Amino acid sequence: MSYVHLSIALIFVILPILLSKALHLGLERDTIIAVVRSIVQLLAVGYILKFVFDSENMIYILLMVTVMIAAATQNARKKGVSIHGITWKVTVTLVVIEVLTQGILLGFNITPPTAQYIIPISGMVIGNSMVLAILFLNRFTAEVETHQDETELILSLGGTPKQAIHNQLITAIKSSMIPTIESQKTIGLVQLPGMMSGQIIAGADPMHAVQFQLLILFLLLTTASVTSAMLGYLSYPSLFNQRMQLLRGK
Repeated sequence: MSYVHLSIALIFVILPILLSKALHLGLERDTIIAVVRSIVQLLAVGYILKFVFDSENMIYILLMVTVMIAAATQNARKKGVSIHGITWKVTVTLVVIEVLTQGILLGFNITPPTAQYIIPISGMVIGNSMVLAILFLNRFTAEVETHQDETELILSLGGTPKQAIHNQLITAIKSSMIPTIESQKTIGLVQLPGMMSGQIIAGADPMHAVQFQLLILFLLLTTASVTSAMLGYLSYPSLFNQRMQLLRGK
């Protein structure tokens, strides 16, 4: 694809802007900002990745992964500002997910230890983990706020913080995992995933593309479960004081 063809593709940007203007949605400015940012960010990442791929230096690979985790943490923590120490809790969760998935992939020689594989797969895993963290924190904080009286009743009857918050915690974990599970039920029927589609467009054998896509789907299932559960059990103790009382307003 040439830059001329890419410029023509801006038609797909103009159409939603015109629709927003016609329906008075007020999304024209946000749409333009989103497009400009995506262009600048992707071009910058493209040049950086070219340099990293050419160098094949593990230090650069680790730096790229570190930047991904830092950016994901900064974005996800916004949904859990009421939870004390949420920044380090999200960071630890993302690091564990990255170490776990790459440890299995590299340890069993499923993928080679090269930047071409480590960085894209890490990006998908960390990005998905970030979304799961946002979904979990959003639902968990809402559940805690809605059921404050119920939680305090259990505490007053001698229940532990874990027992008092159990239902809200399980509900939030389950709710954050459901989108990943449900989307995988229709993979191949309703949609062709991005990685598979990209490989096919690039000329790869469809069955080879399917194998890699299945690998990513398996990774995302682990990401969904570990992210939600780990972040949940790291977060809930922060909602109580040393006297095992629920901190109101949390």
